Amino acid sequence: MEKNTEIENIRHSFAHLTNIAVRRLYPKAQPAIGPTIENGFYQDFALPAEALAKAGHFITDADLPRIEQEMKAIASQNLAFKKELWSAKKAVAYFTKEKQPYKVIIAKDLIKEKRLAKLGIMLTGDILVDLCRGGHVKNTKELPIDGFKLTRVAGAYWRGDEKNPMLTRVYGIAFETKKELDQYLWQQEEAKKRDHKKLGQELDLFSFHEEGPGFVFWHPKGMLLRQALMSLHQELHKKAGYQEVSTPMLLSEDLWKRSGHWDHYKDNMYFTKIDDRIFAIKPMNCPGTILIYKVRPRSYRELPLKFAEAGEVHRHEPSGTLNGLFRVRAFRQDDTHIFTRPDQVEQEVSGVISLILEFYKIIGFQDVHVELSTRPKKYIGSLAVWRKAEDTLKKILVSSNIDYKINEGDGAFYGPKIDFHIKDSLGRSWQLGTIQLDFAMPERFDVTYVDKDGKEKRPIIIHRTVIGSIQRFMGVLIEHYAGAFPLWLSPEQVWILPVSDKSLAFAKKIHGELLEKDKNLRVTVKEENETLGKKIREGQMQKIPYLVIVGEKEEQQGTISVRDRQKGDLGQTTLEAFSAKMKQEIEEKK
Repeated sequence: MEKNTEIENIRHSFAHLTNIAVRRLYPKAQPAIGPTIENGFYQDFALPAEALAKAGHFITDADLPRIEQEMKAIASQNLAFKKELWSAKKAVAYFTKEKQPYKVIIAKDLIKEKRLAKLGIMLTGDILVDLCRGGHVKNTKELPIDGFKLTRVAGAYWRGDEKNPMLTRVYGIAFETKKELDQYLWQQEEAKKRDHKKLGQELDLFSFHEEGPGFVFWHPKGMLLRQALMSLHQELHKKAGYQEVSTPMLLSEDLWKRSGHWDHYKDNMYFTKIDDRIFAIKPMNCPGTILIYKVRPRSYRELPLKFAEAGEVHRHEPSGTLNGLFRVRAFRQDDTHIFTRPDQVEQEVSGVISLILEFYKIIGFQDVHVELSTRPKKYIGSLAVWRKAEDTLKKILVSSNIDYKINEGDGAFYGPKIDFHIKDSLGRSWQLGTIQLDFAMPERFDVTYVDKDGKEKRPIIIHRTVIGSIQRFMGVLIEHYAGAFPLWLSPEQVWILPVSDKSLAFAKKIHGELLEKDKNLRVTVKEENETLGKKIREGQMQKIPYLVIVGEKEEQQGTISVRDRQKGDLGQTTLEAFSAKMKQEIEEKK
């Protein structure tokens, strides 16, 4: 991916200022690394006992405003950034004298691993000498001093190894303008409110339990949401000629070795033994689908064959990486494997692209961008086949008039892929669907079809998902809508609120009549002995699209009173008019 060099230089420069500021406040602090990261930077420090003597405590979040002020004071000195090349001997001697052991280690490693005779040194005025390969502003006066903020302090093991000492890491963010910084901070605060883990509990959609860490427990409302999503998915796929299949959860160890997944996933797979044979819980659906294809000879007339499976897969993820619906140990993936002749590839990939974009548009994801991910370091198949596959995908994207970026080295181990990234309502990017071109697995599994000349030939397999992990997709969906789903998706679409017990029978009558008009409508009569005000507040908290209020007045007039989740009180209307309004809204999927 291309980077904005200017903002990278700004963030790198702020990392150096963090180094200077912390060492002024903690004179004995020993700096380690200070790289740029997404949206910002961090700087690591060792804080030995003598470093704490002056301050009397470790760095905490409460110290960040003081460090920020020091950084601003440093920036106001108009210090120039200057790069020099020092001999390895001079660099090691300097950092040894300055009692910066981590810089000494880095310098020696660079000399040993890269076999460098000289090392890059960055001078910030005359107050900081640091090992650095470069990428800075020319002078601290160029830094957007209102566009940065230190965000938090955390612990981090030296070089990520828990056997090494724990360092103190100071994180910061930086942007070219204060407006961008403020927008980012707003986005982060809004993201906390929309956190799908929080909303999932508040809206009673799903839960997690220690008895099954990393596994989702779906509640009835969560299942209704999931079913509404997958109903659209099935509708579009049926129209496009896909056939549903289902493959076993357990498949033999030999199969995963043959497919190549063994070499890439075995450390994250679950195993068991049956009749002295080793079986694995599937981490992917593709090998099982290939076995279905191979049950009998296939003719060229049958292709393309589109086998769709929303299959449950399992992967062992370390406990520390689990993150609500975004990172789980079991998830359902909307896999489809299209077995196609070479002359059909362009048409089929173009068809998948159209289906994916249509699905996202209906869901409400308008901002979609595409990346072409190329051959990774670990891959199967020949270079010639990889080049052919990559060139094919490039040609399809160009002919479809789709702008794309190259994502070097991020392809699947068996083939290059087109990845679809959407932006949610907060402007965050998520990678969802993918299309992968696979010439290698047909070879490994000896997959063939009989062509019109009577000879056996190899099909190409297109692996593709629209949703990807259904669990992860639903997490994105919850945060995109902040739990306030459009009517067609909402697990509960209408609550009927009787003003008192006297109107309960009328409320149930309205309930029955609504279902007569649309048996798929998700309607609930709230019979709880609570005040109307409390029921309305609860409906608002549960983000119910429509609240229908019925009392003696409505019963006498043969009407209902309706509250819209967004617009508030809509006043009285007839049941027929309200039902027609909802029908149109659901059909149009507004």
